[in-house]
Amino acid sequence: MSKRWMKTFGLLAVLMGGASGAWAASAPPLTQLKVLKVESPNCGFEDIAEGQEQTRCDHTGPNIKVYVLEVGYGREAHIALDGFEVSGTRTPVCAFDNGNLTECTVGKKTVGYLYVLDLAGKQGGIFTFTNMSINAPGNRMSTQLYIK
Repeated sequence: MSKRWMKTFGLLAVLMGGASGAWAASAPPLTQLKVLKVESPNCGFEDIAEGQEQTRCDHTGPNIKVYVLEVGYGREAHIALDGFEVSGTRTPVCAFDNGNLTECTVGKKTVGYLYVLDLAGKQGGIFTFTNMSINAPGNRMSTQLYIK
């Protein structure tokens, strides 16, 4: 009976990450959402300061892009401008020994994502970004910015 148990346990160990006992670390929960920049033909790049509630420059017009940093792992981001869904791209970012975030290269640990969101001809309004952690504690984070 113990040989059958050992075979079953061995198969289970292989299915769950290998017989060596190596386990992957859990994904870090969301710890930060931040609008970094807003870009438009009218204003170029505008840096968004911590706690800033609206853009200083009048970005109104086509081709507005918003750059958002998400630190941690979210389940499914909900991104909108005045309630209408916004799409874009998501690129992994990694932390290096000096603590700076940068694009990931092979073998580096992903700590979050940089979203580049295209407002697709929309003229400005209230931009919102909400996400929930992929794991415990399942916290929900959001940020918003009025884009004029």
